[in-house]
Amino acid sequence: PQKGENAEEGISLIFPLLVVQLISVRLSLENPMERYKEQSNCGIQGYHSFLGGRRVRRLFLFIARKTIPGMVGRTFLKVLEERQLPIENFYVMASARSAGSTLKFNGKDYVVEELNEHSFDKPIDIALFSAGGGTSEKFAPIAAAHGCIVIDNSSQWRMDPAVPLIVPEVNPEDISWHKNIIANPNCSTIQAMVALKPLDDKYKIKRVVYSTYQAVSGAGVAGWKDLENGMKGEAPKKFPHPIASNCLPHIDSFLDNGYTKEEMKMVNETRKILHNDAMRVTATTVRVPVFDSHSESINVEFEKPFDLDELIEVLKNAPGVVVQNDSAHNEYPMAVTAAGKDEVFIGRIRRDESVENGVNLWVVADNIRKGAATNAVQIAEEIIKAMNE
Repeated sequence: PQKGENAEEGISLIFPLLVVQLISVRLSLENPMERYKEQSNCGIQGYHSFLGGRRVRRLFLFIARKTIPGMVGRTFLKVLEERQLPIENFYVMASARSAGSTLKFNGKDYVVEELNEHSFDKPIDIALFSAGGGTSEKFAPIAAAHGCIVIDNSSQWRMDPAVPLIVPEVNPEDISWHKNIIANPNCSTIQAMVALKPLDDKYKIKRVVYSTYQAVSGAGVAGWKDLENGMKGEAPKKFPHPIASNCLPHIDSFLDNGYTKEEMKMVNETRKILHNDAMRVTATTVRVPVFDSHSESINVEFEKPFDLDELIEVLKNAPGVVVQNDSAHNEYPMAVTAAGKDEVFIGRIRRDESVENGVNLWVVADNIRKGAATNAVQIAEEIIKAMNE
């Protein structure tokens, strides 16, 4: 992986060996492959029709780097335990190097199996990948061809027009047209979408300007240690410059247009999720000396006029949103209070007086939970709900 790559793109960047996480859920079927082949529609509607309303019975987790998952991996396990997905059997897979070791989940030890081209010969129905793009590129189509619905946390499939990009509070209806691969958006995009979707529905967004302040946990264990060790005066190993007492306007690699890949992810993913290729979006993404939770200043211009009090009420009633907007009592979202939570916190809501229909928002969320693990598990929950209806 390149030096600037995010942890949310897969913990393969943290370790020198193959690192992937994969969760998969299996339903009890006599011969799922034969029944899958009979379906011309791979979307959830067709998928549900041949599952016959059977309940989810099996969950499979693939993780690597022996038995020690990285930040995203540990959080996936924690979120799965907290949200209590219906699990009958639990599998762990990793590279050949890690096969035979054990991993603890829900109080039990599981033996790690090797991931290979035949791993999906067994019936598996839902798979959650949190991996580097290369691994997702290779194994997601193999899983999908075996009738498995893949939820991928890398950037590999996000902008593929045949793959839905999902934030469950925002566009769950897009799950219906998947072809067995669903993409989990970038961490910084996810929290922005939870904030912007209800406003777009009400006032129609014309333009968005993102300025992000992103925690070092977004760069994985190596990024975390750069801040931790940098506070002791040690030189950085992950970042190109010291992050302690500093801000780096550089997340992921630079592109020919002068933007970073992280910035263009936010631009392109916003348009895809909100179904508006013409939306005017720009971004500046910055790594800051904060351990957990991304903060974002979002300037929004609408096509329609708005009443500020009404706009605040719209946000208060939006799914997944907590409004903290009491400046008289110094109440506003902060990274330290968002850490460890699944909600998106919004405050500093004020009219942009430089344009006719503009507003400024301050949006904060835990980038490893809502920005990665929780969002992916929520997508799985949406699929399971549809399967069991």
